[in-house]
Amino acid sequence: MSNYRNLQITQAKLDSDKWKLTLFKTLPERTPYEKSDEYRFCQLSGRILGTNHDETDYYLNLHELYTSEKIHVLSEILDKSISTLRFQGVQKVHMINQKEKGLSVNRFVAFLEGERLIPTHPNNLVHRHIRQTLISVLETFQQNHKDGFNHPEFRRVLVDIIKWSWNHLNGWLENINLEIEMPRVIWYGDASKSQLYFLYYLMKLGCDVLIFHPEGKDEFAEIDPKQNISQIVTYPATGKLEPFPKEKPDRQSTVAYRATKEINNVLFHEGSHLYKPWQFRNHLPTSVTLKTTYDELFLIAKEPAHIRQNFQVTKGTVLIPSIFSKIMGVSANKKEYWDRLQKLSESKNTELIRNFPFTKEVIANHKFHYQHALDKEGKLHPKKMVESNWWQYKHLPEGIQLAIAHVISNICASPKLIPKNNEKVEDVQLYLFTQATDIAPNHLNLMQLFDYSQDVPKLVLFNTEINGSLSRSDAARILLFNELGIDIVIYNPPGHNCIEQFIDSSMFDTHWLEEMSFQQEFKEPSFLKKIFKSIKF
Repeated sequence: MSNYRNLQITQAKLDSDKWKLTLFKTLPERTPYEKSDEYRFCQLSGRILGTNHDETDYYLNLHELYTSEKIHVLSEILDKSISTLRFQGVQKVHMINQKEKGLSVNRFVAFLEGERLIPTHPNNLVHRHIRQTLISVLETFQQNHKDGFNHPEFRRVLVDIIKWSWNHLNGWLENINLEIEMPRVIWYGDASKSQLYFLYYLMKLGCDVLIFHPEGKDEFAEIDPKQNISQIVTYPATGKLEPFPKEKPDRQSTVAYRATKEINNVLFHEGSHLYKPWQFRNHLPTSVTLKTTYDELFLIAKEPAHIRQNFQVTKGTVLIPSIFSKIMGVSANKKEYWDRLQKLSESKNTELIRNFPFTKEVIANHKFHYQHALDKEGKLHPKKMVESNWWQYKHLPEGIQLAIAHVISNICASPKLIPKNNEKVEDVQLYLFTQATDIAPNHLNLMQLFDYSQDVPKLVLFNTEINGSLSRSDAARILLFNELGIDIVIYNPPGHNCIEQFIDSSMFDTHWLEEMSFQQEFKEPSFLKKIFKSIKF
């Protein structure tokens, strides 16, 4: 390759059906390919998001790539070791950068070369290309980060690019004929910032790089939002991020199974407004509280979630419109008042609470558990919570476990509970977290019965002067249910403050009725109504 004055890389079209054929072709078999004064070849790079209709075929394709000697599945073989000498060299250059208050990219790379941190190549054209590509990658990092080389994550990214360049790239380039092929690299699943920038480095060098994510996540968009260096192929379905298939999948799909999957993806996709039972059991729920009139409350309460205004499904998340209302006093029309209350409390998946407090306050100190479940931004990380040894809900399906953890994280991130005495925000967050670590079985059942697009479970509280007082731990549980999207209706016949002592009244609707009733007993449905209900069901 020493006869060429320049090197030119062209992008091959990334086709959802034919990418594998292109990947296994040598460079001379691809178009364009030229060897004159300039060496020109074609690379394949892109992001393949989601899965095809048959997940088994998807994982069989990945397994085939894994078994090929020509393919490097980097996500499974990434070598994170680095010699002490090279690490000290990176530290030295980093300190010079800090002392100089920011080196130019060219000077920075010159210092890296001086410390022999950049892999060399016997071919001058390739050696120059490696150096220029690293300059381009560092310039991209500067453009994407306000603080440039002083960004807190830069040193980590730099160390990783150097170590992986020596641990992987250097060996790949030494062992192949660059006029016949370039390294072929596969990445599967999630990637850190360092890993994304190293994949970008490989793409800029001209390697074939394909990033697969069955959940449809496009983390590489942070670096290449306009698809300048990598193309996107979006498959028609998404699936759970399973471990990479190092072993060949032993279950084969029937023709009927594949046809059913395809029909389901066509009919029941997220934007279709046709939803089958438990379609979103692995989605994360987030609620939006509706503002309603008193009469409208009872109409909306009958509606399934997907009929309600503002119901929305995006990738992996369900936005559930829910009710959070308090009814003060009783109406002059007593029959209508009791009919509505009884119908509401007897609706599907509804718990009627008539004695208070209805929760048992957890008084243990969970500060250690809380702190060890935080992510880098200081927010509770759902997966860390689910994987912790204190997590008490491991018997539940994984989807509902992550939903509960997600909801706990949200209520702690923006606590709506009123601080008491001299509590700080951190104290309120810890209190909400602590109360959520021990949810009663009946409340877990209510959560597990919630099919997010269908009937919305309800918590109906009838709170009077004679059946106890609503507690702070009750309020914490109400906030948890509200964040999950469960309807909450609080009846207070005397018209007194109860929930307002713990949650600001702006969080819920308050409906004032005509009369106040003190010492009000709950009125059970008549005997005839109970008989009719039993016959009906």
